[in-house]
Amino acid sequence: MSANLTQVASSLVSAARSFHARGWVLGTSGNLSAVVEREPLRLAISPSGVDKGELSAGQFLVIDENAGVVSEHEAKPSDESLLHVRIVKERGAGAVFHTHSIWSTMLSDLYFPEGALVIEGYEMLKGLTGVTTHLHHESLPIIENSQDMKALADRVGETLGKFREAHGLLLRRHGLYTWGNDMAEAKRHVEILEFLFETTGRTLLLRKQGGVMEV
Repeated sequence: MSANLTQVASSLVSAARSFHARGWVLGTSGNLSAVVEREPLRLAISPSGVDKGELSAGQFLVIDENAGVVSEHEAKPSDESLLHVRIVKERGAGAVFHTHSIWSTMLSDLYFPEGALVIEGYEMLKGLTGVTTHLHHESLPIIENSQDMKALADRVGETLGKFREAHGLLLRRHGLYTWGNDMAEAKRHVEILEFLFETTGRTLLLRKQGGVMEV
């Protein structure tokens, strides 16, 4: 596992620095994980309370299916480790990325009463795995945030069971969780969804200001 862990951690560092440069994981926000082994389940995950623009491969921890640390490490894993484990189990994901951008934070609050943010009609949707047309309706569920991680993980599991076609989910006033079969796919999903969030948000602002005609 050690050789695989080194490779996985290095790729996670690269993704984290890319997201930080784009303003999606500022401060100590966000977290990233990837599967190192399936049987037994082992995930490499970013530690709690670190600047994602300054991460090193050696800072990543390994957790088991109960989010317990199994690597020799003094750092604490992300508080949201249980969410990563749950998403991996529910979706069979190889990587789970959580960003905390301005647009995802605002839209998750604005659309919370509707239960989901629906995005459709954009060519960029075709960057999501399995989507072949801009007419696709991407429905991203929005879950109320909580500091009770076990309860929140259960809620995530229940929600993913209802939104089986979703490529991500939003925590209210918190940010995006998305995933992929591998890190490259998860990274692409982050980039696609963050683009669509900003496009949606800016379009709403323009319409409110009268800058464009309603269609």
